[in-house]
Amino acid sequence: MSIQTTIEDKLKALEPTELVVENESHMHSVPPNSETHFKVTLVSERFEGLMPVKRHQQIYALLADELSGPVHALALHLYTPQEWNLRGAARPNSPNCLGGGRS
Repeated sequence: MSIQTTIEDKLKALEPTELVVENESHMHSVPPNSETHFKVTLVSERFEGLMPVKRHQQIYALLADELSGPVHALALHLYTPQEWNLRGAARPNSPNCLGGGRS
């Protein structure tokens, strides 16, 4: 099973109404077909009343194995359904990677 699929499966525990896991490894200085850099957009009622740090902690707990091993970077965009609707259901774009030491 791919790391992306594992991440998707584990995040379903939060009962998302929207879940998009994007492998952004190709945007970084890694070998082809790597699964090291991901962007997660997740919308869940479970985030109601939680500050962003508490939302992130839930994700970190679910993905502890992946974060301690193959996953190098994880961009998290976590919303309640109301916040998601206010955004117009739009996922943020990721910045271009500047690489280690390049500017």
